[in-house]
Amino acid sequence: MNENEMNNIPEEENEDYITLIDENGEEVSFEIIGTLEYKERWFAVLIPFDEEDDGVVILEMVPSENPEYDEFVAVEDDVLLNEVFEKFKKDYSGEYEFE
Repeated sequence: MNENEMNNIPEEENEDYITLIDENGEEVSFEIIGTLEYKERWFAVLIPFDEEDDGVVILEMVPSENPEYDEFVAVEDDVLLNEVFEKFKKDYSGEYEFE
């Protein structure tokens, strides 16, 4: 799934869950398991609902024109993705178990 053009849709009051629209116009729901700042940029680490894959999705959080929510943008740089995930594992080591 290419998440380059996913936009946040304001959802209920629960900020731990979001629904994004993928490039096919389909809604995809995620649980936000963490956010972190890395190299002066903000990232969200998400677990998709309704997926059998136990992997995570990392998206950059970019301010949008609507101050109530950010846009979530795919990170194309694999090195940056790995660095962000390593920082996430370090920052959240007491909350999650990593293989």
